[in-house]
This record gives sequence, structure tokens and C-alpha cells, in this order.
Amino acid sequence: MAAAEVHLIGTLVGASEFPKSSLCCKWSLVVGQDWTHIEGETSGQTQVDIPLVLLLTTGPTPHHLESSNRRALCNELNGYGFVHIPTTPGLHELEIATWRPIGNLKEQLWTYFLGVTPQLKSLDLIYNPLDRFRLVTCAMGKVQVEISIVLRNFAKSGIEVN
Repeated sequence: MAAAEVHLIGTLVGASEFPKSSLCCKWSLVVGQDWTHIEGETSGQTQVDIPLVLLLTTGPTPHHLESSNRRALCNELNGYGFVHIPTTPGLHELEIATWRPIGNLKEQLWTYFLGVTPQLKSLDLIYNPLDRFRLVTCAMGKVQVEISIVLRNFAKSGIEVN
């Protein structure tokens, strides 16, 4: 039986509502245990962008996944966020709400006076909700992405897609 495949091309289109306009974006692709990453980058970073109207862009980022079962220039944390990849083919415009930990009183003072923000010790908390409910956070800005999805061999694998 042919393995179900997902091909995706993602582009970071922009960002809004952040307290500062000088931003870059570090990103990563995390796949579930039933998926195997076949091709494409699994992480990266945009350039620092200092526009009059904030617009972060990267070139298209191709990825190829398969399943046989169903601080460089960017040195200040402005937020964490995640989005689930849609399960339908086509172009999807997604908006990712971001947040950052508030921290204890000492860390809040560091943030206020020095601009040093608390960071997660484990990045798994970004996409794994098991312990995330314990975090005290504040909302940051939003990141806009466009993702094109092509599905292959889903019907041959017995998977229906609406």
C-alpha cells in the first residue's frame, strides 16, 4: 500500500500587534509520531525586518512528509506560537497568535527595566499542551503565514479527505 504524503510550501507573510516593529522569526516544523519528514528544512529564521509597515517575508519553504500510518540576529523574545497544519489541500492563510511567559516578580522587573524576557526551558511546551496550562503568559502579536498543501496517495491509503 502506498504511503499517504503531504507536500506543503509555507511562506511567512507578516506580523502585527507586536510592541516593537524590529522583528525576525525563528520557526520549526514539528511532526507527529506517525509522520516521517522526507525533505525540506525543519527549522529556520528570517532576516530582521525594520519596516514602516511590518512585513516579514521568507521565500517559499517546501516540505515533504510521509506517513504509512494515518539568538543569532534575533536576540529578543517577542513571543511563542504554533499552528496545526490544515488537513485539506489548497492555499491556507493562517494567523498565529503569540504569547510569552510573564515570569515571577524579579523577571517582570528585568523585562520592564532591561527588556530581558523570560524564556521557556523546554520548547516542547509550545506545541504540547500537557504542562502548558501551568504557565502564566501575556498575549503578544500575531504572525500571518500562507501554506499551500498538496496531498498524495491518501485515497490509495484508504484515507478520505473532504
